[in-house]
Amino acid sequence: MSYFGEILTAVGEFGTFQKHLLLAICLPNLFNAFHMFGQVFTGQTFPHQCKTDWILHLDSNLTREEQWNLTIPRDDHGAYQTCTMFTPVDWDIESIKLYGLNGTAGCSDGWVYHSSQSASTLVTEFSLVCDSSGLNEVSQSLYMAGLLVGAMVFGPLADRFGRRSVILLSFLLQFLFGVGTAFSPNIYVYIVLRFVVGMTISGLTINMFVLGTEWSGISKRSFCTIFSHGFFAVGLMLLAGIAYAIRDWRTLQLVLSAPVAGFAVYYWVLPESARWLLTQGKTEAAKKLILKAARVNKRTVSEALMEAESACKTGNMLDLFRIPYLRRVTVVMCYVWFVNSLVYYGLGLNVGNFGLDIYLTQFIFGLVELPARLGCIPMIERFGRKKCQSLVLVFGGISCLLILAVPPDIPVAVTALAVLGKFGIASSFSICYVYSAEVFPTVVRQNGVGLSSMAARVAGIVAPLIRLLEVYHESIPMVIYGVAPLFGAALCFLLPETLNTELPDHTDHFQAKTK
Repeated sequence: MSYFGEILTAVGEFGTFQKHLLLAICLPNLFNAFHMFGQVFTGQTFPHQCKTDWILHLDSNLTREEQWNLTIPRDDHGAYQTCTMFTPVDWDIESIKLYGLNGTAGCSDGWVYHSSQSASTLVTEFSLVCDSSGLNEVSQSLYMAGLLVGAMVFGPLADRFGRRSVILLSFLLQFLFGVGTAFSPNIYVYIVLRFVVGMTISGLTINMFVLGTEWSGISKRSFCTIFSHGFFAVGLMLLAGIAYAIRDWRTLQLVLSAPVAGFAVYYWVLPESARWLLTQGKTEAAKKLILKAARVNKRTVSEALMEAESACKTGNMLDLFRIPYLRRVTVVMCYVWFVNSLVYYGLGLNVGNFGLDIYLTQFIFGLVELPARLGCIPMIERFGRKKCQSLVLVFGGISCLLILAVPPDIPVAVTALAVLGKFGIASSFSICYVYSAEVFPTVVRQNGVGLSSMAARVAGIVAPLIRLLEVYHESIPMVIYGVAPLFGAALCFLLPETLNTELPDHTDHFQAKTK
C-alpha cells in the first residue's frame, strides 16, 4: 500500500468528510450540463421565409398565404424557398397578381420565423439563417474549442498550483462570462464569451473529479466519480424543463448562469488534495488537512504514520510519452475519450433531428443517463474496468449503426435507438473518467487526464461539424458514430486492469514495468 493509501485507511476511506466533499463535487455538474447543452435551446432553429411586408403597403388585406404566393418563389418540391424572394417592384397590386414577378433576390428585409411559442433564440435575433446559418454550428464548435483550451491550461495549472485554486478560479470565470453571455450585442461577442465559459467547464470537470478520486479509498473511487456524473444527467433533465418554461434565450442564459455565484461558499469549504500536497513536499499543509479529515470522520491517525516520509517527486507531460508503458496507456485513453465525446455530443446536440419534440427528447436523453451512469458502479466493481469499457463502447456503436436500418418516417424507432446509443456512450464516458484517474500516477494525473480531456474536446469541436457531411450522403455521420466506438472497444484490451489497485503516486513504478 502507498504512503497516502495507509493514511487514507486510518482517516477513513469514505467517512463524513468524503461525503461532504462528494456533495460539493456533485452540485457543479448541474450547471456543467446547463452550459454544455444550453445552446440546443438558445440556438434553436425554426422554419422561416423572407420578410416581404413591402407588398402589404399595396394591399393590407392580403392573407399570409396570398402574400407568400405573390412574393416568394417555390422550390422543386413546391415548398416556399427560405432564402429567396421575388425582387420588389413599383407596380400596383392588380398588375402583380395578373403578371406575377420573375426577378429574385436575397432576403433584404430580414426573415419571418414560424414558432408557435414566439420564441426568441440566437437564430431569430441575430438572423443566423441562409448565408449566416453556419455561425450557429461554428459557435458551438468554438465553445468546444474553449473546452480544449481549458483542458490544456487548467490541467497543468492544477498540477502546479493545486486542484482547489484552479476550481475556484473556474467558478469565478464561469459566473462572469456566463452572465455576460446573456447581454451579447451580436453573435461574435457571444462566441467569445462562450469560448471562455467552455474553458471553465474543463477547469471544473477535470479538477473536481480528480480531487474526489484522490480523497477516496479504493472501494469508493468509482462510486464517487460516477455518482457525481448522475447530477449531470439530472442537469440535462432540469434543462429541458427550464428551457420549456423560458423561451427567450437571454433570460434562459441568465437563469442558467447566475446561480453559479452561490459557489463562492466553496472558498471556505472546499479542501485541497492532501495527496497532491504530499507529492509537492508541502507536508505541514497536508498534515493539517489529514487531521481535519480524521476529526470530521471521528478517527485518529497515529503519530508514527503522520511522521512517515513521503518522497517529494514531480512529473510532467513528457513522462507520459517518455515511459513506454505510460505512452501506450495515454494513446489508448486519448482515443477512448475522443470517441466518447464524438458520439455523445454528436447525438446530444442533434436532439431536434430525431423526429420527436425537442424538449421531450432532451428530457429522455437526460433520464436515460441516470441508469446508464449509476448502473456502471456495480458493473465495473464486479467485472473490472477494461471489460466494461469495451462492452459499453460496442453497445453504443451497434445502436448507432442500427439507426441506419430504420426508415426516417418512424421517428419513435429512430429516437429509441438514439437513446440506446446515448445509454452506451454515457456509460462509457463515466467508466473512462474512473479508469483514467486510476491509470495515471498522482504527479502527472492532471496532465494525463488533461491530455485525455483535450482529445475529447477536439472531438467536441468536430461533432457539430460532422452533420455537414450529410450533403454528401445522409448516412455518413451515423456510420462514423457507429464504427469509431467499435475500434475503441478493441483498443481497450491494451489497457491495464485497475480494479482494487492502489492509486500510484510516482512514475517510478511504471518505469520498472518497462525494464
